[in-house]
Amino acid sequence: MAERTYSFVIPAYNESSRITSGLDQVLAYIAAHRLQAEVVVVNDGSRDNTAAIVREYAQRNPIVRLIENPGNRGKGYSVRNGVLHATGDIILFTDADLSSPIKEAERLFAAIDAGADGAIGSRWLRPEMMTERQSGFRQLAGRVFNLLQRIILGLRFKDTQCGIKAFTRRAAQDIFPRQRIERWGFDPEILFLARKFGYRVEEVAVEWAHDDRSKINPVVDGAKMFMELLRIRLNSITGKYAGRAPGSEPAPQSTVAR
Repeated sequence: MAERTYSFVIPAYNESSRITSGLDQVLAYIAAHRLQAEVVVVNDGSRDNTAAIVREYAQRNPIVRLIENPGNRGKGYSVRNGVLHATGDIILFTDADLSSPIKEAERLFAAIDAGADGAIGSRWLRPEMMTERQSGFRQLAGRVFNLLQRIILGLRFKDTQCGIKAFTRRAAQDIFPRQRIERWGFDPEILFLARKFGYRVEEVAVEWAHDDRSKINPVVDGAKMFMELLRIRLNSITGKYAGRAPGSEPAPQSTVAR
């Protein structure tokens, strides 16, 4: 039997201050576990030198690839673009800041090894695993958003927004081409799609630490994400998830470094 392969997808927007540390940790994890793996960094139209840093890594490490979005499209677009370009049997995506340490990937891979089609990191299954908590206001906003997901989409996860998730290639190729939300609200959409098409997704407690440099504004982005929940429900009612969404194909690899 051929050895299982892995893809680590990292969306990046103006991450020059954090991408070096993140790549070092991911590459060290891959080497330590002797994985057959690739690292796919998706640059979302960064205005800093994020892309240049990743190109330097790609020149030294043949498993690193850089994919350029056609401008700034959002985290959801970046994740979808990276996933649809990924070649691994297991595809994991994680935030560039590694708020959940990359070693937590083992917990997600174990859930998939046990039969799940996908696994998502969760901060709220075991809150004591948080090493740096969010502010009380951010926690409240997150709890309200989670309640709205339960009401509008019927999702029963305690935490859909933790930045580390993994899927089998089969599930990813079925779910992500249908994804339509391109910004912060994409997480509940892909989990809604997984359930809709019969995939089993396990929620796994992971270590996590809040980063004060988070780009999410809980008020402004929270309102947008609420509207995206309504859009997901409407898309489902009107049958828009039956086929692949227009424009959901991966962006052309106009600038891909290896």
